[in-house]
Amino acid sequence: MPKPVICIGAAFVDELFHANEEMMIGTTNDASLTKTAGGVSRNIAHQLALLGVDVQLISVFGNDSDGDWLKQACRLAGVNLDISITRQGLTGKYTGILNVDGSLFTAFISNEAFHLITPGYLEKNKELLQNASYLLADANINADTGEWLLAFSNQTGIPIILEPVSVPQSKKFRNIDLRGLHLLTPNEDELPALCSEKALFTQHQIEELINKGVENVWLHNGKLGSAIYNKERSITLHAPEIEIVDCTGAGDGSLSGFILGKTLGKEDVDCLKLAHTLSAEILQVNGAIATHLDQQKLLSLVSKYYPD
Repeated sequence: MPKPVICIGAAFVDELFHANEEMMIGTTNDASLTKTAGGVSRNIAHQLALLGVDVQLISVFGNDSDGDWLKQACRLAGVNLDISITRQGLTGKYTGILNVDGSLFTAFISNEAFHLITPGYLEKNKELLQNASYLLADANINADTGEWLLAFSNQTGIPIILEPVSVPQSKKFRNIDLRGLHLLTPNEDELPALCSEKALFTQHQIEELINKGVENVWLHNGKLGSAIYNKERSITLHAPEIEIVDCTGAGDGSLSGFILGKTLGKEDVDCLKLAHTLSAEILQVNGAIATHLDQQKLLSLVSKYYPD
């Protein structure tokens, strides 16, 4: 039986307001609204399940109708929720305001439940975690929970990936011991938030993280593509040119594609191609998940965006 990828972190209801005209500050803007299942770890778990990867999600849901709807969406995709938490109260929400071109104008998150994913809770479920092929945590979790996961990864040899999520969430992990972290996935805004004020330039920031013990830093540069850095080398890959419909979940999809590549035993450069291909497909649909893709279809699309 294949070992699951275990995702630890956010599950939200995404409410996305799509501006029908150029945004104006301080007044009412005309928009259309879509509601989708979201949250970084949940998105990644959902996408991986649709791509045929065995996946477990450790997250927090409210005992409200939104929570029931969100859990149903996960289960229908094939995500295992056996040790996710259901609490008294409201399910978390992500509200995104999107520009006419689909780019993010601003966003809000309302959820105070991630403190429930504690080191003690994970310790009680250590037997499940020990069966993982990869651990994926998003920075919505508390820093002490992240530290526990890093220590667990170093003890067991199970590689762990940390997705920084946003600048405020990234700052929580600036001063913790990152030795043994297999992969850190910041964008250009999150990277300096993870580093000291002495590291003023991108190259210095990457070097600082690697010197702190991060094995691989995967820097996302939006339309310019992305690059993976480690002690031995760097690998860069351009992003495909596409017409963007909705930017929501593109980074989550990129990481899903990369993890899929790893579970299939592919080299880093081929994992990047899968990552960018899946991200490009998500950018061309509404919502954070490419529901139109299975593993075979995704693999066949790589040559469309990256012909030999």
